[in-house]
Amino acid sequence: MGDQLKEKWVFAFITLVIGFMIAIQFQTTKEPVIRDTRDIRELRAEVLSEQEKRQELTQEMEQIQSLIEQYEQSVDNLGGEVTTVIENQIEEMRAEAGLTEQEGSGVVITITSLYNDQYFGQDRFIPSPDVFRFLINELNIYGADEIAVGNERIITTSAFRDVNQMTYLNNRRLPPLPIEVKVLSNDPERLHNHMLVSASVDFFEIEGYELSIEMVEEIQIPAFDQTPRVRFMEEVKEE
Repeated sequence: MGDQLKEKWVFAFITLVIGFMIAIQFQTTKEPVIRDTRDIRELRAEVLSEQEKRQELTQEMEQIQSLIEQYEQSVDNLGGEVTTVIENQIEEMRAEAGLTEQEGSGVVITITSLYNDQYFGQDRFIPSPDVFRFLINELNIYGADEIAVGNERIITTSAFRDVNQMTYLNNRRLPPLPIEVKVLSNDPERLHNHMLVSASVDFFEIEGYELSIEMVEEIQIPAFDQTPRVRFMEEVKEE
């Protein structure tokens, strides 16, 4: 009797193991195989994007390492000019944040009405925030360093908004047509060529506006003249 009971337990255990393995096999074959359907152009674009990110990180690490060396040299030297190094760093940060005027070569995009204003009154209107956002995104993709729309500097917290069918930037209403978009770039020719055939030209035309794109040797970009406000951020406390 005892042997029979033992055999039943062994048989039940073996059956349980076999059932568990069959269930795993069924679940494995049931799950669909997810394939990468991207073509070679999309894969190349992704690889290029990752390479650019890596290059940016490398440059940032080099800048940080150079700053560390400057601090170490200032501390090692008696009467070292630590204050000067800090002031230079603050000035660089202000420039990166858009709080200082910048000048150099780049591209000027002039936005005008596509139609006869006498009949359509298009000069009394301003392009929508959506087409402005698309334009700024394309400029950044194609190598823009600094951008100003009218007299308003584009910074990381800038936003286009629709207020009573009027487009506002940095909480200020954009001026009437024509509107100039000034762009600084390390490679103005490349930026100019890309923007000539960009989708922004088509999007603005759909809304009844025309983009005139011109390379300029010297452009002055105004500084952001408001107090930058940072929201939804908290200080990280050390453990």
